[in-house]
Amino acid sequence: MIQRISAPVSTVWSVVRRFDNPQAYKHFVKSCHLIDGNGNVGTLREVRVISGLPAVNSTERLEILDEERHVISFSVVGGLHRLANYRSVTTLHPEPYSGNGTTTIVVESYVVDVPKGNTKDETGVFVDTIVKCNLQSLAQIAENLNSRN
Repeated sequence: MIQRISAPVSTVWSVVRRFDNPQAYKHFVKSCHLIDGNGNVGTLREVRVISGLPAVNSTERLEILDEERHVISFSVVGGLHRLANYRSVTTLHPEPYSGNGTTTIVVESYVVDVPKGNTKDETGVFVDTIVKCNLQSLAQIAENLNSRN
């Protein structure tokens, strides 16, 4: 999934890089707390999701946090949900020719196992919808932060 955001990479990264605070832009997350680590690679977090989703919580591990290249990746390692072996990689890129570097292209990709009783298409539509909502929310928050500066 790709999202264009009218804010510089530094502003978008300040929101995305916070492994301890995904609820800042992921509206399906009710709460998050670190259960092991301090925000560096290998840190584990427990995320509680809002009611109404086919999940209760998710235990996730920070796999990549590259401050220079603006790359963050996490994998789901446990919890009560249906997204087994989920792994996400998010990268931020300044949009070429956007003037003074005020536009960021966010690319989020993922892999996930198809749960028993679902098809590949059903699983893809479900995850795509969540990722799309998260990226749209990220755009709104980063653009609001940018307009305050």
